[in-house]
Amino acid sequence: MRPLDTIALWLLVISSANSQPLKHAHNFTHADTLRGSNGPYRAWWDVTHYDITVRPDFATRSIEGTTRIAFRTLAPGQRMQIDLQEPLEMQSASLLSPAGESDLHYTREGNVFWLDLPQEMATGASAALTIRYSGVPREARNPPWDGGWIWKKDPQGNPWISAACQGLGASVWYPCKDIQSDEPDSAAMHIIAPDSLQAVGNGRLRNVAKNADGTSTWTWAVVNPINNYDLIPAIGKYAHIHEAYHGQNGPLDCDYWVLAANEAKAREHFKQVPLMLKCFEHWLGPYPFYADSYKLVEAPELGMEHQSAVAYGNHFQNGYLGRDLSGTGWGLKWDYVIIHESGHEWFGNSITTADIADMWVHEGFTDYSETLYTQCEFGDAAGDDYLVGLRKHIENDIPIIGPYGVNQEGSTDMYYKGANMIHTIRHVMANDSLFREMLRSMNLKFRHGIVTSAEVEQFISDFSGLDFSKVFQQYLHTTDVPVLQWGVRKGRLMVRWGNCVDGFAMPIKITVNGEERMVPIATAWSSPASELNPQNRHPAARPELVRGS
Repeated sequence: MRPLDTIALWLLVISSANSQPLKHAHNFTHADTLRGSNGPYRAWWDVTHYDITVRPDFATRSIEGTTRIAFRTLAPGQRMQIDLQEPLEMQSASLLSPAGESDLHYTREGNVFWLDLPQEMATGASAALTIRYSGVPREARNPPWDGGWIWKKDPQGNPWISAACQGLGASVWYPCKDIQSDEPDSAAMHIIAPDSLQAVGNGRLRNVAKNADGTSTWTWAVVNPINNYDLIPAIGKYAHIHEAYHGQNGPLDCDYWVLAANEAKAREHFKQVPLMLKCFEHWLGPYPFYADSYKLVEAPELGMEHQSAVAYGNHFQNGYLGRDLSGTGWGLKWDYVIIHESGHEWFGNSITTADIADMWVHEGFTDYSETLYTQCEFGDAAGDDYLVGLRKHIENDIPIIGPYGVNQEGSTDMYYKGANMIHTIRHVMANDSLFREMLRSMNLKFRHGIVTSAEVEQFISDFSGLDFSKVFQQYLHTTDVPVLQWGVRKGRLMVRWGNCVDGFAMPIKITVNGEERMVPIATAWSSPASELNPQNRHPAARPELVRGS
């Protein structure tokens, strides 16, 4: 046997073999636990509907509003945790139940209000809270990463107002049950804005009512479950563009609300949207929110995946603010914000993790949607090049999965490392038809649902027929980079994985003597020649489990 000709790796063996020192140490507090866990005063009740009225005042940077929270009880309970971040103040709270309407006593603990009901509610009851609030909300310092309320003026000097609150929490601008694991079944938003401006919210426009004080109330509603951080108002001097995309579930209304001065640019630039929808529906299944429509809303920030009202701020240019994150040139062929943030409609908005510690499910799959789109438009090789180009951004600083119950994400490697891990799984599966079927089935099974990383991991292993548990343990829970070790012993090529968790085993394609084969490799030394012999296959990574394309 000649020495190894080629080892073709679609793996994350890209930099140092040693793990990086852990960063971002954090001493968690009681407030972190209240924010990040489904504690006893959250767990007994389930939000079914938010009805939000908000009136921002540009001159004073203040808001006032009323939020009605419809809920049902999952267990008996009398005390409720309602989140509303300082410096906003709760003005009043009342409960409407079958027993009647009553004002509620409440106390404040930092960003949490404790509401005490007049009597314990029984399991299976339905009721609604009405909360009035006001104040000067936290202003976003660097949206969307450092979020809050956004007060800007457009280039023509018109007020341009919105909010960004993922991670920080929707309670930065309205009272809610601020935990990702409890989505309302539907929601409505009533935005009060000056008559000279337009107000845009999630879902479909239900009504515009003129008020006597020179304002109008714009009512928007969604009929699908929605993350509370996705409910966002946008107010500006907007023009409205409409088109219909004929997708897998029929006509899909596509609406674009852009600053009036940018209407012509938007009409040309947003021609990418039908291409994106066609690609994503092919790979991921039907757009998840036909009933609520698809929408891009020009925003005073780079972008955000606000469900059925995706925030767009990439200035009608390709790339990421005109840059190619991959450095390959392929990232300048399409608009990063259109592709990435729309990908979140499937991963993040339709499929939502219960805890932000598992946010790789949102960001890893959505980051990988960029590769899928590049392949759809420019071919498989272009997509591979784009994905490999992203690897230079992987830091291996801390694990991708963060600590649970304290509202803390893991490493930003959830994006690029997460996407590369998914690409690795795809190549180990070695069957693109099966991989596509897996993505579509995942979106069908978990559609409009709340999941954990463990559930997604198990689904992938079960569907593929391959045990990826150690792969997930390696790439999601450690910063160690697997090392493919090889050498020649008595004329035979010998291989194994090093720097791995116990039991790690993953097959790869190698070319020996001009012949390409998928061979299993584990942490014990073995010879690809002997591994191709059925009598000597490694039990944890049998080659017959790798389905051929």
